[in-house]
Amino acid sequence: MSASVRQSWTRDQFFAWAEVQSERYEFDGIQPVAMTGGNLKHDRISRNLHLSLQPRLRGSGCDTFGPNAGVATVGQVVRYPDALIACSKVDGESRLVANVVIVFEVLSPTSGGIDRIVKLREYGAVDSIRRYIIIESATVGLTVLEKQENGSWNATSLTGEDMLVLPEVGLTVPVSEFYEGVEIAS
Repeated sequence: MSASVRQSWTRDQFFAWAEVQSERYEFDGIQPVAMTGGNLKHDRISRNLHLSLQPRLRGSGCDTFGPNAGVATVGQVVRYPDALIACSKVDGESRLVANVVIVFEVLSPTSGGIDRIVKLREYGAVDSIRRYIIIESATVGLTVLEKQENGSWNATSLTGEDMLVLPEVGLTVPVSEFYEGVEIAS
């Protein structure tokens, strides 16, 4: 019987290695994990997300980053959400954004389990993250998870007719803006 043993990497080893890769990876705290499942619908929703948030945040002291801005979660784990909002000064040379307040993940055909379970737990362990928003790509809809004082999440579902309210940064955004130009099968 042959068992495969995974050799642990450090976060710095991962960053040095990832910098020269043509594909994108996250770090599970032990080894790199390929980021998979993106399609043009995912790309357009992600782009619309940034186009909706950036002008609304201008002058607020908060900014949006992603998808190349890392978030340190539990242990040595590094995630690269589709978008995030931070309200503190960032070092432009850093690979990680500190004091992240809101995280957005756009679901890909293969990422649902990781985004809804694994990342939910990881983002929940980050004290500064107050809200985690999962954006559907197969249908128009969001799952908005708001962290409660006891660390648990309160979930709300939104559709294309709803407004996404982000009290942490004083924004309200129509959900429909994230889906402009995106064809969703009915």
